[in-house]
Amino acid sequence: MNRPLISAVIAAALGSVSLLTLSLASAGGAGAPVAAANAAADAQTTKIVAAANAFLVTLSDAQKKAVMFAFTDSAQRVRWSNFPQGAFNRVGVRWGDLNTAQRAALMTLLGAVLSPAGVDMVKGQMAADEVLKTAPNRTDGSGIASSEPAGATAAPAAGAGSDRPTNPPAGGQPPAAGGASGSLPSVSFGSDNYFVSFLGTPSATTQWMMQFGGHHLAINATVVGDNVTLSPSLTGGEPVKILRDGQVVTIIPQVPIEMKAAEAMLGSLSAAQKAKAVISTTRIDLVLGPGQDGKTLQPEGLPGSAMTAAQKTLFLALIQDRLGILNADDLAVKMADIQKNLDQTSFAWWGPTTAGSSAYFRITGPTAIIEFSPQANDGDPSNHLHNMYRDPTNEYGAAWTK
Repeated sequence: MNRPLISAVIAAALGSVSLLTLSLASAGGAGAPVAAANAAADAQTTKIVAAANAFLVTLSDAQKKAVMFAFTDSAQRVRWSNFPQGAFNRVGVRWGDLNTAQRAALMTLLGAVLSPAGVDMVKGQMAADEVLKTAPNRTDGSGIASSEPAGATAAPAAGAGSDRPTNPPAGGQPPAAGGASGSLPSVSFGSDNYFVSFLGTPSATTQWMMQFGGHHLAINATVVGDNVTLSPSLTGGEPVKILRDGQVVTIIPQVPIEMKAAEAMLGSLSAAQKAKAVISTTRIDLVLGPGQDGKTLQPEGLPGSAMTAAQKTLFLALIQDRLGILNADDLAVKMADIQKNLDQTSFAWWGPTTAGSSAYFRITGPTAIIEFSPQANDGDPSNHLHNMYRDPTNEYGAAWTK
């Protein structure tokens, strides 16, 4: 991986954004919580709260009014999508409306909630959307978007990709605004169209939530005392890789890391195990995406109880590759919970089984559902991903706020 070139791509795509340096459901659904938990904050939560307040101090009165919502605002809680702005209308404060100091403060907050890899993923997602802003439908014929100047930007063609408003993916929400039924809303790509919002006031003792997202990205971080969850969160992105100066450069590093780990997991299985894990050789679409709060899935595929010790190690590594966007302190708690339930956690595969074939896979356990969903509409499925993480017992921190 060419890190200097990747950093140059991020910087060029985001211009004056200056995003620092790239380092490498509950079944009760999303209704308003009925009571506040009163757990004491630990050092990590104290850091997060301080960073949140430091960001809020930089905002104007109008921005503060726009960014703050009641913790009980169930409509805002579920206002996230894989669609670009315009096809789905987010509210809060836009990245494009923040000055340099405000952007730096917001990145510091994201750096407190997320791990370095998580921040890299967010930066990569925003840079990828800058590529779509410049050339939303251009590839080199293999599904790899070109980052070379394309002149005037044309409106995305209807049906050009599975995020286009006239062709919503399974599990996605319909457009929230923008034209009569059957019309094509005006959509806006680019890093400027990522939004931040807060539900509740950042606090070390009472519950609150930070949302950050845009096209292909939704970070829903609920904080309750010493607990932080990212359930539900949408990741993935498009394009994952681009052509830059004749080289293929990966700008969303999390995706190929997960693909490699999933292939290692599948490759470790015996023929009998693989027969259980591979549900179909046909790729399926995201199941528990936006708009699917409160729903659960029955485990399918190969359970952890049928894996060897070495395979369980690979399985845990694959799970951590997704959940590792969370800060190390809260990740350790979550991974310990998952390890405790690993025998009841299943690995399932839909799609081709040859290396590099970009199949859909799912991990289903008592407290974690992970989906990896390549999208074939734009050519190379590995270059366009819709990925989800949910904890069916604790969506939006519901287990801590009842």
